[in-house]
Amino acid sequence: MAVTPGLRRAIELLACPACSSALSLDESSATCPDGHRFDVARQGYLNLLGGPQPANADTPAMIAARGRVHDTGVFAPLRELLGRVCAGRARILEVGSGTGAYLQAALGEAPGSVGVAMDISTAAARGAAKLDPRIAAVVADVWQRFPLADAGLDAVLAIFAPRNFAEFSRVLAPSGQLVVITPEPDHLIELRNTHQLLGLHPQKAASVAAHAKDDFELIDRLRHRSTFAADAALVADLISMGPNAFHELPETVEATELTVSVTVQVFGRR
Repeated sequence: MAVTPGLRRAIELLACPACSSALSLDESSATCPDGHRFDVARQGYLNLLGGPQPANADTPAMIAARGRVHDTGVFAPLRELLGRVCAGRARILEVGSGTGAYLQAALGEAPGSVGVAMDISTAAARGAAKLDPRIAAVVADVWQRFPLADAGLDAVLAIFAPRNFAEFSRVLAPSGQLVVITPEPDHLIELRNTHQLLGLHPQKAASVAAHAKDDFELIDRLRHRSTFAADAALVADLISMGPNAFHELPETVEATELTVSVTVQVFGRR
């Protein structure tokens, strides 16, 4: 695959992770004026991490499970809500992007939009690179300086993902918006109660708003709650697509009714 259409679209938004200079593309790599060079993987993503991915990066099995979950349509209402929130935003970054499904929804139907799917997992980048020709898949660490130019983005998405507010503010245009989606305490609570999965912060949305206040002001807060019937295969994928996959997974699961419950917060730059 080499260089993808999405990577060609997004190159002007990216920056060298070594010196922060602009990057340019040839058929197999990205380079900056200072001579730093980064190869484009044959699967089409650009690795700007500068070292090996950490042990807690999402695995190919986790990414495959996440893809199957999105294919069921369970999170389709949430993706539709995200599309409405991001309507008219043409240049969008998603951190911790996973498969890129939420980023694709945020881009809507506009053919000229461009998205940057940033994740520390090469498995995630492989999937995002082939999802949509408007998406550029980049491997990078959310806790380091982003390999992105200053003030180049209309929106940044952090959906069940880590949040580096100083970097979010730096890469957003003055009129840009930050969209953060966090789980409520009853999100997939049936799975956590049955299988003793990792717990959730009881006041996650409020905590996010408190940590964001130095760089952002809250513009809007929305709640999404729905229920759905999950067969055993979907239950297994929901458990194995997230951080619980790094712990002991249940040997058997059963079909059950499940709850999706999240808060969507939209922030503007201060």
